[in-house]
Amino acid sequence: MKTVEEKLPNYGGQALIEGVLMRGKKHVVAAFRKPNGDILVEEEKLGGLYNAKWSKLPLLRGLIILWDSLSLGMKYLTRSANVQADEEDEEIGGPVLVMTLTVSLLFSVLLFFVLPTLITSLIDQLFPLSILARNIIEGFVRLSILIIYLLIIGRSSEIKRVFAYHGAEHKTITAYENGETIKIDTIQKFSTAHPRCGTSFLLTLVFLSIMFFSLFGEMSLIERIATRIMMIPILAMLSYELIRWLGKNEGNPFVKLMSRPNLMLQKLTTREPDDGMVEVAITAFNRLLTLEKIK
Repeated sequence: MKTVEEKLPNYGGQALIEGVLMRGKKHVVAAFRKPNGDILVEEEKLGGLYNAKWSKLPLLRGLIILWDSLSLGMKYLTRSANVQADEEDEEIGGPVLVMTLTVSLLFSVLLFFVLPTLITSLIDQLFPLSILARNIIEGFVRLSILIIYLLIIGRSSEIKRVFAYHGAEHKTITAYENGETIKIDTIQKFSTAHPRCGTSFLLTLVFLSIMFFSLFGEMSLIERIATRIMMIPILAMLSYELIRWLGKNEGNPFVKLMSRPNLMLQKLTTREPDDGMVEVAITAFNRLLTLEKIK
């Protein structure tokens, strides 16, 4: 049987509103469940920076994947919302896409990097901490904010369905990677967790930030905030490479132990899909295999 590395790119897909996005090495396919029950399939060929030789280099490829998940994800999330509203495609691109991504990134940086630093600084003023203790507490605060955020948005009925499509995407890819037939009853036997999930990326980034920022000496609050923001690209690249390595060695007992927290966190971002959701994931995935000519 082929290895995971040979069969699939390291970033498999994304849940949409009543749909699933599947990404290969050269193509991306989205399948949506229309309000009338039909499945709509849309596809595009990846070009530009995706084909550049430097985009395959270790570390740099992590930034490509991050931009991929943000830009393609935003584009097809908007498209999926339009499908449910039975509207014409209002494609996000150019300045609109840049502005949307900038606002999203700014919000994420403020929520998951600046806010934990401010909270930890306040604690440090009340109870003086060592550099190591400060970074551990900051990492704990960052993780707590992430979990609380996921718990809050996960209470929405619409987001619950998106999380179920997330589970369908994971199950489909896992079944394929295990050499199983791509059909609903077979796919439903698998777990909704997957070691290369973006949720795992976030948790890995949090743990790496604790170790990474502990290497810095004493700094002022402004210096700590600036350091956190400037180091985000480096942490993102390191997190991607670690997730990639864990995915390639998931059979190793030590790797399984390391991956357990990542898989546990995915319980917050996935739900068990129904057969109709799995059918949508299968439709997108099979079309992707055809485009990529994977046998």
